[in-house]
Amino acid sequence: MEQTTIHFSQVRLAQRDGHKLRGYFSKLFGSESDLFHNHDSDGSNIYRYPWIQYKVIQGSPMIVGIADGAKMLKQRFMRVEEIQIEDVTYPLESKQLSNRQHVFELGVKLHSYQFLSPWLALNQSNFEEYRAMGPIERSRRLERIFVGNVISLVKSVRFQVQERIAVKVNVVEVPIRFKGQRMLGFKGSFSTNILLPEHIGLGKSVARGFGAIGYSRKNRNAITS
Repeated sequence: MEQTTIHFSQVRLAQRDGHKLRGYFSKLFGSESDLFHNHDSDGSNIYRYPWIQYKVIQGSPMIVGIADGAKMLKQRFMRVEEIQIEDVTYPLESKQLSNRQHVFELGVKLHSYQFLSPWLALNQSNFEEYRAMGPIERSRRLERIFVGNVISLVKSVRFQVQERIAVKVNVVEVPIRFKGQRMLGFKGSFSTNILLPEHIGLGKSVARGFGAIGYSRKNRNAITS
């Protein structure tokens, strides 16, 4: 799977500005492809795993594209000269593009990750069920949801899962305000036997920056060495 990341390291934004970043680039390039906003011509949502995602990681904005989304970001990289967030314009004196091929290796070896932004694992239908569970049941439910999130990702790029995906989630609850509503998110770490691409999103609202993952220090050293 091809992955392209455009990183605007000189611009500083709040993590909650991920959806504003998405709004700006949707206006800039949305007429050229619905991958930039995931809406149909009539304004209705296109329900698919987003191939272009907008994130603010540790105050630094970036756009991550996979598959066809990766190709589109490469083609438009030179056309990005500024970022406008509400009434503030950020001229881009520098920007960085990285491009790589990722292989979803699935086996016995466990890989360690951390959530760089809150993971939105629950929806309205399973939130109350989760609240009624004990600690062990909650952990098992989150692990099943995690596996479902990963399957949604790999299926979107036509990767065939031939073995069981194993995961151990170690997260804590964090309150989130999203679209004016209070929601429950999760921060922490996890280990799994599938090699995932850094900065990709898992869970809900990944196009707006939620559920972004990063390698743990140990995992990063093993992958890059």
